[in-house]
Amino acid sequence: MRLIIAEKPSLARAIAEALPGGARREDGALHAGDSIVTWCLGHLLEQAPPDAYDPAFKQWRLDHLPILPSRWQLSPRPKARGQLAVIRKLLKQAHEVVHAGDPDREGQLLVQEVIEYLGWKGPVSRLLVSDLNRPAVQRALARLEDNAHYQPLYRAAESRSRADWLYGINLTRAWTLTGRQAGHDGVLSVGRVQTPVLGLVVRRDAEIRDFKPHPFYVLWADLPVASGQLRAWWQPGENHRLDEQGRLLEHAPAQALAERLPGAEGRLTSLETRQKRQSAPLPYSLSALQVDAARRFGLSAKAVLDICQRLYERHKLITYPRSDCRYLPEEHLAQARATLASACGQDETLRGWLAGADFSLRSKAWDDKRVGAHHALAPTGKPAKLERLERTEADVFRLIARNVLAQFYPPLITREVKAEFTILAERFRASGQELLQPGWKPLFTTREEAPPLPPLTEGESCRVTACEVEERETRPPDPFTDASLIKAMMNIARYVDDPEVRRTLREHDGLGTEATRAGIIETLIERGYLVRQKKSLRATRLGSGLVASLPEAASRPERTAQWEQRLTAIAEHGDDPAPFLCALIEDLRGLLGSADANRLRQAMATAQGEVAAAPKRRGAADKRRGGRSTSPRTRRKPRTSA
Repeated sequence: MRLIIAEKPSLARAIAEALPGGARREDGALHAGDSIVTWCLGHLLEQAPPDAYDPAFKQWRLDHLPILPSRWQLSPRPKARGQLAVIRKLLKQAHEVVHAGDPDREGQLLVQEVIEYLGWKGPVSRLLVSDLNRPAVQRALARLEDNAHYQPLYRAAESRSRADWLYGINLTRAWTLTGRQAGHDGVLSVGRVQTPVLGLVVRRDAEIRDFKPHPFYVLWADLPVASGQLRAWWQPGENHRLDEQGRLLEHAPAQALAERLPGAEGRLTSLETRQKRQSAPLPYSLSALQVDAARRFGLSAKAVLDICQRLYERHKLITYPRSDCRYLPEEHLAQARATLASACGQDETLRGWLAGADFSLRSKAWDDKRVGAHHALAPTGKPAKLERLERTEADVFRLIARNVLAQFYPPLITREVKAEFTILAERFRASGQELLQPGWKPLFTTREEAPPLPPLTEGESCRVTACEVEERETRPPDPFTDASLIKAMMNIARYVDDPEVRRTLREHDGLGTEATRAGIIETLIERGYLVRQKKSLRATRLGSGLVASLPEAASRPERTAQWEQRLTAIAEHGDDPAPFLCALIEDLRGLLGSADANRLRQAMATAQGEVAAAPKRRGAADKRRGGRSTSPRTRRKPRTSA
C-alpha cells in the first residue's frame, strides 16, 4: 500500500480525486485503489517546552537562562493526537510513503517531521502540488521525486524552528522577568521577526512625533511658446540657502525674482526627449498582492491571505498562494490562452481584458530559471463565477487574473520631455509626458499622467505672462499601513544603514516570509504592541517601551535578514546548520546580558509620555499646516502673485 501524507485535508481531497478509481473516506484518510491519502492539520508537532528538558524550567527564573537543549525534542500539539494516531497506524501498513507537503520550506518540515517522529524507515517520495485542479495534480503525481533531494530544505526549516525557539524562549523569559522587576505585570514577548517589525513602526512613529516642519518656497512662471503654453519652475542655484533636497528656504530671493519676471523674455536653452518603454508588472507573489489589495481595497494583509487560501482550497480558482515568486513556468505558456479563456470568460471585466490580449506575445514572466519551489499566483483555468464569490474574493481574483493577462499586452510606450529655459539669467524647468502606446496601462488605471508639453524647438523664444511664489511646508513621513509595512518587510534593505549589509540584503531581501508576514502584523496587534488607527498602524506605549528597553540590534532588521541568508544557504547549497546555531547561541548570551529592569522601567515611563503627547503635537502641526496638499511630503499655500 502506498501512503500519501498531505499537509492539509483540502490537498488530500484534491490528490484522492486525481487518483484512479473512486475515493472513499475512512478513519481520517481517503482510500483510492492501492493508495491511501491521509493528512496533517497544519503542524501536528511543535518544539517541546523547556520543562520537557528539565522539570525545573517550568518555573521562570533568570538564573536558568539561556536554556539550551542538548538533544532536541518534539511534542504533539494538543489537538493533533488523534490524527497522529491515524498516521501511525497507516504507516505500519505502508510499503511506500509519499510526502505531499506544500512546496516550500515550511511544507517540507511539516510532513517530514511527522514521518521521522513516527519512526518510518522506508522509502519516501516527494509530491509537489501547486495547483489543486485535477489535471495539474495528475501531472504532479506522474512526476514524483525522491524526497532525499529535499533534505537541505528540511534541514533549513528545522534550523529555523530551533533558532526561533532558542531566541523566543530565552529573550521572552528574560524581558518578562525583568519587566516584573520593573513593575510590568504581563508577558513581554520577543521574537526574531516580530520584534524588528515592531521596531520599524516604533522608529517611524518617533520620526513623525519628532518631526519639525519648515517652510520652503517655489516660483513658477507661465510661458507662451510658438505652439502653445506651459508652466516652468525656477531652479535656484547653490548661492541661495537650500535644504538637502535642493528646496529654497528663503522667501526673499523668490519674491525679488518674481517682481522682475512679468514680461521678461527668455529662450529654450536645453531640450531633452526620451522614449520610455515599460513592460507590464509581473504576476503577483503573495506579498506584492497584499500591498496592492491593501492600497486598492483597504484589505489587511491577513484578510488577503485568508481570501487567497479560500480561492485556492475551497474554490480552486488560483494556484498555490503562499509564493514569494513573481515568475511562471515556461510550460504554462502553451496553455495560457485556454487557461485564461476558461477562467475569465464569465466576468464582464475579465472578458474585456481577455479580448485585448495578444497570445502571440511572450513577456519576461515566463522564466524557469526564476521559478523556485513554487511560481507566481495565477488562475487555474477553472471557470470563475465571480457573482457566487464574496465581493472581496472577486476583487482579489480579478487582480490576480489581470496581472497574468497583462503579460499578453504590448509595452507601455511614452515620450518624456524635459525642457530648460533661461530667463533673466535664471534657469526654469518644465517636463511632460506624451502617451505613444497605452499597452497594458488601461488594465491598471485610467488616471491621467503628467500632461504633454506642446511641441518645442531648442533655441525658441518665450515671454513670461504670469508668475507666482508659493510657500510650502515639509511634512513628516506617513505612518505605516498594512500595505507599506508589508512592502517594508519585503524590501528591508532600505531600512539598513550599513552599506555592506544593505548590498547583501538586496540579493536576499525580506523580513519574514510570504506565509508569515500577515500573521506577524496580527500577532503584534493581539499582543498589544500595535494598534490600527483607521488604515494606519501605530505603536502602543507597551510596544514603544519594549523596543526602547531592548538592545538596538534586537529590534533592527539586520539580524533576522541575515538569518534568512544563512537558512537559504542551508536550503539551496547544503550548508551545515551547526555553525548557524552556534553563532546564534553566542549572540543570545550577549543579548541576555543586557536585560535590565531599570532600563525597562525608564523606557516604559518615557514611552508613556511620548504616546500621550503625540496626538496633541500632531493636532498642532496639522493646524499650522493648513492648506491643500500637493505632494506626499509638502503642503502649499499661495504667497505672492506677480
